[in-house]
Amino acid sequence: MSPNIPAHTLAVPLEPTDHGLGSEHARVTVIEYGDFECPSCKVAATTPKLLLERYPNRIRFVFRHFPLQEAHPHALGAAEASEAAAAQGKFWPMYDVLFQNQAHLKDKDLYRYAADLGLDMARYTAEMDDHIYLQKVREHIEGGRRSHIRATPSFFIDGVVQDISFGMKALHDAVAAAVGRSG
Repeated sequence: MSPNIPAHTLAVPLEPTDHGLGSEHARVTVIEYGDFECPSCKVAATTPKLLLERYPNRIRFVFRHFPLQEAHPHALGAAEASEAAAAQGKFWPMYDVLFQNQAHLKDKDLYRYAADLGLDMARYTAEMDDHIYLQKVREHIEGGRRSHIRATPSFFIDGVVQDISFGMKALHDAVAAAVGRSG
């Protein structure tokens, strides 16, 4: 762990390669570290759309990977598949499909989802076989560790961790407060 980074602070600031929804010029940024095989992350998967509907043009939502491989054996492959989809402009559709089909994340399932989304399957297969996006996923994991993440989902609002141990209402309330402060 990085001793110089307080336990409540995001270690890796927003990056151009992050997967985001909402205005790039929004004053409030919500970053989630998540795992496609995590049941709690599935519950939280509706959060981006709900927040963006409530605060159009006022927030930006970003998803970063934090697959908990010990507990979720298919999460890393799902993260790689989402990155392969992202390379073809389909990260968010793949995000939705992966959470909707969370119990079915084996390689053959991921391949089927990619085909259903209309991806170039020769490219998808080559990139998955060569683990082209594994380094990016590992960088997200390392950034999460440096930010003292231990569980998923973990959320940061404007770089400060949010406690959601009592439910997602806490996140919604914190976003409302941040939007109120931002004017």
